[in-house]
Amino acid sequence: MDNQITKPETLIQRLALLALAVVLAIFLGIFGVQMVQAADPYVKSVLALRGDPVQGNAIFQINCAGCHGWQADGRVGPSLQSVSKHKSRYGLIHQVISGETPPMPKFQPSAQEMADLLSYLESL
Repeated sequence: MDNQITKPETLIQRLALLALAVVLAIFLGIFGVQMVQAADPYVKSVLALRGDPVQGNAIFQINCAGCHGWQADGRVGPSLQSVSKHKSRYGLIHQVISGETPPMPKFQPSAQEMADLLSYLESL
C-alpha cells in the first residue's frame, strides 16, 4: 500500500522537475542569445558609445532615406517609424550591417556612426 501512495508523488515530482527544466531552458535560450550577441566586438563598441540623433538623422538621410523615405515612413523599403519597439538594439544593428535582407545593401558604418544612427532610429 505504501507503494501506491508514493507513485503519484513520484509522478508529481517528475513533472515538477520537467517543468523546471523547460523554464530553465527557455530562460537560458533567451539570455544566452543576448549574451552571445552582446559579446560581438562591433556591437559592444557601438553600445558603449552615446549616439547623437541629429548626426544619426544626417547619416539616415544620406544612406537610408532613398528607400525608407525622408521621414522614415517608407518608400521602397518599409516604414521605420517605431522600429525600436519591434526590434532590439542588436537587431537594429544587425539589420543595418548584415545585408541579409535584399534589396537592402550591406552598410558598414563606423561604431560612432552606427551609435548615432541607432539613436536616431530609437527616436522615431
